[in-house]
Amino acid sequence: MTPAHRLCSENLSAGYEDRRVLEDVDFRVAEGRLTVLLGPNGSGKSTLLKTLARTLTPQRGRVLLDGHDIHRHRTRDVAQQLGILPQSPTAPEGITVRELVGMGRFPHQRLWRQWSTEDEEAVMEAMTVARVAEFAERPVDALSGGQRQRCWIAMVLAQNTDLILLDEPTTFLDLKVQVDLLELLVQLAHERGRTLLVVLHDLNLAAAHADILVMMRNGRIEHSGPPKAVFTSANLKRVFDLDAEVINAPNTGRPVCIPALGNASALGRRKEESFV
Repeated sequence: MTPAHRLCSENLSAGYEDRRVLEDVDFRVAEGRLTVLLGPNGSGKSTLLKTLARTLTPQRGRVLLDGHDIHRHRTRDVAQQLGILPQSPTAPEGITVRELVGMGRFPHQRLWRQWSTEDEEAVMEAMTVARVAEFAERPVDALSGGQRQRCWIAMVLAQNTDLILLDEPTTFLDLKVQVDLLELLVQLAHERGRTLLVVLHDLNLAAAHADILVMMRNGRIEHSGPPKAVFTSANLKRVFDLDAEVINAPNTGRPVCIPALGNASALGRRKEESFV
């Protein structure tokens, strides 16, 4: 265990009841970086995230937070060090943005400690960083999908944790909103030193924003490293069974995959040619 890996797993196996999903996963979350988990459905991405987040108990192996088994920590202590945003969270009806973001301060509350100036400043700072301060007094359910997701991120930021885990935060959002959200996550890592682990589905968005890409298949980590090293045609074929050409984007140099035309497209061309 090194200071650069506050959160990691050792020989981790996990799943649900009698169904094992993860098999002997050794994983280190790089500090101060945006790490993205990729893989086909059922590959174990969300299961790994949940187990690292302590919401799922390992069947074998362990998760370490600052060198200690995370399941030996008290829940409140973990919440002061680790922020978690699950997939598609729901807010209580009528709750305002300020109230939702304020929920991020709960791990810091005590019976003898009332709401303080420090709490108020943390909430305001989180809303400002997530760019939702202008909606502070509005109901969360009156906002757009992208605005609501920023509110949830602000709530996690209000916890003042260095480690943040997010499960598919861009689901059901328009492409422009997804890009804006991922750029916010990049900013949190690069400018504010936060360590982020994110599950995503969109391959090109992941390659365009991640510092580290982790590709999973059948409950195991197949490839891990910088996008240029991991995001290759051979790896996309092996992990996703996807035939694709990978090129470098002209403006960023980041890898982009272009799926190959399949048999259906080729058959369509042959039919068109038959009428010429």
